[in-house]
Amino acid sequence: MDTGRTIPLADKRNFSMLTRVLAGAAALAAAAGLATPAAASTPPSPGAEPQVVGGTRADQGEFPWMVRLSMGCGGALYTDQIVLTAAHCVDRTGADSSITATLGVVDLQSSSAKKVRSTYVYRSPTYDSTGGDWALIKLASPVSGIPTLPIAKNADNNSGTFTIAGWGAAQEGGAQQRYLLKAEVPFVDDSTCQSQGGDYADLKPDAELCAGKLDTGGVDTCQGDSGGPMFRRDGAGEWIQVGIVSWGDGCARAHAPGVYTEVSTFASDIAAAAGKI
Repeated sequence: MDTGRTIPLADKRNFSMLTRVLAGAAALAAAAGLATPAAASTPPSPGAEPQVVGGTRADQGEFPWMVRLSMGCGGALYTDQIVLTAAHCVDRTGADSSITATLGVVDLQSSSAKKVRSTYVYRSPTYDSTGGDWALIKLASPVSGIPTLPIAKNADNNSGTFTIAGWGAAQEGGAQQRYLLKAEVPFVDDSTCQSQGGDYADLKPDAELCAGKLDTGGVDTCQGDSGGPMFRRDGAGEWIQVGIVSWGDGCARAHAPGVYTEVSTFASDIAAAAGKI
């Protein structure tokens, strides 16, 4: 992670987001068999870069609502026409047709992938102040035949063991993946997360969740996974999204858990925004 403590935390996240998105976009192009833009050759920063490290391949259809975004981030299908992702993956709220969402596959090179362009982006207005690393991307048309991922509306599921998934790199600073990877990470309570020091001391308990193998590391999200969901089974055995990949100190390091947007805190705001775009 960028250890310059004189840089405000929000600025550090934005800086690391730029390198994260450039690396993710370059790797996404490579994974899809496309030419890599020269600008995307910028080496990734070693810090705050949410890939699934220590993961295994997901089966086709296992997590059907997973979305890969062309700027190098992940997301989840919130409605049949709206993708939920991270605020730091987008620049602003407004009309935007520059993003392509790839859905319905674990293999980004699959000929059966559905690809839909964006029409509008909504970025959380509180991200740079009180937290809320979430954003919505409206697609040009509804996607049929792909289930959506419900989001948590209260804190009942904000503990236990979570599942993470994404096409990000499989090691810190590594290449992005062609195939969707998955892994499980345990909840880390707020006080323990804050006690790891550094940027973790500035954790926003009402806006962020921590998860990871604290003592050993080895399993985590990292560059290219930003915006993707962290999810678990609810009391009825159904998948529910509890987090959004946001930031962390490197990838899968001991005493450096991943930090995720606490979805339940923003559930009503997300629903209200989705109803207006």
